[in-house]
Amino acid sequence: MQRTLYFLLYSCLLTLPAWAGTIRGKAIDAATGEQLIGAVIRLENTSFNAVSELDGSFQLRNVPDGSYQLKVSYISYKTSVRTVLVAGAEPLTLVLALESDEQQTLSEVVVTQKRDGFSDNTARALERNALQVTNMVSGRTIELSPDLTVANVIQRVSGISVERNSNGDGQYAIVRGMDKRYNYTLVNGVKIPSPDNKYRYVPLDIFPSELLERLEVYKALIPSQEGDAIGGAVNMVMRDAPSQRYVQANLATGYSGLFFNRDFTSFDTKNIAAQSPYERFGNQYSATPGDFNKASATYTTGRPLPNLIGGFAIGDRFFGQKLGIMLAGSFQNTYRGSNSLFADGDVADTLRGIVLTKQSERIYSEQQTRYGLHSKIDLRVSPRTKLQWYNAYINLTNAQVRETKTTELAIGGYNPELGNASLNYSTRSRLTKQDILTSTLQGTHKLPASLTVNWSAVYSKATNDVPDQTNVPLLGIRKAFVDTRTTVNDGYRRWEHNADQDLAGYLNITWNVPVAGLPIEWMVGGLYRDKTRTNFYNNYTVRPSNVFAQYGVDFTNYNQINWVIQNPLGSVASALNYDATEQTSAGYLQFRTTGQPLELVGGLRIEHTDQGYAMKFPIGEDFPTGSQVYTDFLPSLHARLQRGNTNWRASYFRSLNRPGFFEIVPYRIVNEEYQERGNPNLKRAIADNFDLRYELFPRPLEQFMVGLFYKHIQDPIEYTLQKDAIRGQDIYYSPGNFGTARNFGIEIDAIKYIRRWGLKANYTYTNSSITTPKSKRIRNAQGDLQTISVGQTRPLYGQSAHVANVSLLYKDSDHGLDVQLAGSFTGERISTVAQFVDNDLWQKGFIQMDASLEKRLGHSATNGGAAGGFILFIKANNLLNTPTEIFIKNTNARNAGVPEQDLTSGQTLIRRDFYQQSYLIGVRYKL
Repeated sequence: MQRTLYFLLYSCLLTLPAWAGTIRGKAIDAATGEQLIGAVIRLENTSFNAVSELDGSFQLRNVPDGSYQLKVSYISYKTSVRTVLVAGAEPLTLVLALESDEQQTLSEVVVTQKRDGFSDNTARALERNALQVTNMVSGRTIELSPDLTVANVIQRVSGISVERNSNGDGQYAIVRGMDKRYNYTLVNGVKIPSPDNKYRYVPLDIFPSELLERLEVYKALIPSQEGDAIGGAVNMVMRDAPSQRYVQANLATGYSGLFFNRDFTSFDTKNIAAQSPYERFGNQYSATPGDFNKASATYTTGRPLPNLIGGFAIGDRFFGQKLGIMLAGSFQNTYRGSNSLFADGDVADTLRGIVLTKQSERIYSEQQTRYGLHSKIDLRVSPRTKLQWYNAYINLTNAQVRETKTTELAIGGYNPELGNASLNYSTRSRLTKQDILTSTLQGTHKLPASLTVNWSAVYSKATNDVPDQTNVPLLGIRKAFVDTRTTVNDGYRRWEHNADQDLAGYLNITWNVPVAGLPIEWMVGGLYRDKTRTNFYNNYTVRPSNVFAQYGVDFTNYNQINWVIQNPLGSVASALNYDATEQTSAGYLQFRTTGQPLELVGGLRIEHTDQGYAMKFPIGEDFPTGSQVYTDFLPSLHARLQRGNTNWRASYFRSLNRPGFFEIVPYRIVNEEYQERGNPNLKRAIADNFDLRYELFPRPLEQFMVGLFYKHIQDPIEYTLQKDAIRGQDIYYSPGNFGTARNFGIEIDAIKYIRRWGLKANYTYTNSSITTPKSKRIRNAQGDLQTISVGQTRPLYGQSAHVANVSLLYKDSDHGLDVQLAGSFTGERISTVAQFVDNDLWQKGFIQMDASLEKRLGHSATNGGAAGGFILFIKANNLLNTPTEIFIKNTNARNAGVPEQDLTSGQTLIRRDFYQQSYLIGVRYKL
């Protein structure tokens, strides 16, 4: 009996290949050869089905011998049905080429099926065919990533690092080692103003990433683009009107690991006074304590609510495909923060290194409410005329409480055996509201003689409002190592707000005229922008009515403190109250060769700038005004040689960087550590930029790029700490032009897919140098310390020598599963340029690790989501709890014994911030 059973089993195994076979192959676009991810392959009237993987491949296993109807479907493509025959063990290999459902002839207009601008396929194709050196991130990649804001998305792009805010999130982009000031930001190709109260650069953390169709980074400029970017330009392409009905919604919740172990401190943001007494009652009004409510000093402590994230997108076409509408929105309410350590000191009586004199512990609690709404309408008036109207409103509200405890260290070196030490406490509440509103009306008209006219009319406004910022400081002592809060010190109540408004018009005319038989596309055009900016600042110094009031005795909550106003009229007579204007006019001529393996794009752009300011209050006896007027000629030439699936690129372009509006105002601000001053003589920076890049696209979704870049910058703008030439004891922080700087590097970028696995990796090496004046302590012949001025060569502010990203992808289309593990490395970089030689503050290099998972639920898990459905997603950030650490590259023996200082490291720790992990889980629905 047992032998008979073995014989039957053996016979079944021998005959298995004869009745079970395999169907495998790839799904591709019939026109372009691009691999299709998520195409659904079915054998009709059976349970056999598969979904194409990251490289377009699919496989159906153990299919019995026989003839079948193989059905292939994919969104925006014609469904394909073919007969296949499975016979024997030899796998049946197929190439399934799908045709795009491209054209439908209507009564008056031919409607072309749009490429899916959200897909990886589109991003790679646009990147490959771009006129200049460009990197792109698709909307699908953004959706799968662990990132919630544009600032965090952009750090995945080669050559880009980010500058982080106080809760650890990315905020500003540093492109190829060029600080945020050297880049500009576009929405749908149109420059937007900044809500920052001093500078031009736009904080990218204000933008929810889910509103984007894709993210584009231009690392070289052509004549038809604005010329004030030395590092690069960031273009956020928002969701476009679809070719068919589209509905998506998502809802998620999460928590920050920081608040597993500590409480969150908040204040009464709903009742904050929007205007100062000066604004409410007039410029002659003397403020009284009754004019200041208690909201900004009414604190609540406890564990925060879970984070809440939501969004939607809905779009369709109407009237026979002539009218397209897209409406999308996003809402994010998150609780973030950090635990921070700060150290400060002096170099007054030392040759080398800083002697620490105080150390602070800071606890940040931040509630961020971010929401955005955008709409896109396009109307095909006729076969030759198309109109588009785009509107977007973005808001970021940040309610921050900063609690600080500062220990004054013993002069002459830290002594842990001292029984008493001076303590200072302060609690600052700050509500910041930032808005960006932009509206663009565009028209495209195809005229006879192959002439095309494109125009845009743009209104944009950015605002920043910081009402009733409040600081409450307390003096204290340390007795037997027990902290005791005692009397209240002077505090302040401060109001700040600014607005930056643009009115702009763009015109571009395109036509084709051959030269010597060579087809050439010509473009001429220009822009005019009228920018107005207004800035308001008012500060009231407040002192407790009872200067001997003690915490825990006379009050237990800060809203119980009674204050006396020290300056009832406020401090509006400040350089921070100013108006600024800027008129920019530009014209260009651009040519592009077409129809040849070697494509040339070049021409000349001319930009004229009239930038000025007017102080609202006198300094001395004058109301100072000032202006800068200049014209720049910006030539460029870009070459692209196409050979099969490769590109060779070479480019040159000249660009500029204008001073910020506030930088040329002759202001003086006294900060906690130093003065800050403007520089009316600050000049624009001019750069000559060179690029070489080799691009290989072995498959439509894969790429390998290696490139070199070089920048020569005349009059670069850097902020440095300087000594007042007249009042030598005064140190001030100010922008200046410093000769010439150079910046060069190499970029490597690769994407590779093998069935269900994918790898995205990039690495950038950057080397820059600039020479700026520094102070140096020496001993003279008499042995006394004296300060001399020397020049020191260093990297550019914010430039990291090494920046790298690696993302490991896994996609199981059969089960609707996508997993991503993403790591980024940013090497050390200068975070503050110091007054003294070798005392610059450096940010330590760091690795950040994030992860995300997406799982399709129900029926959509087995059909690749082609019919939509529910999707579960999880995002986790900062898995390694990587801190931000700031240090000086030297030590001083007098710091021995100071907590957290390690003299053997050769470094002095100045700051350390811990943010902990954050987690998010949610559901997305697609129709």
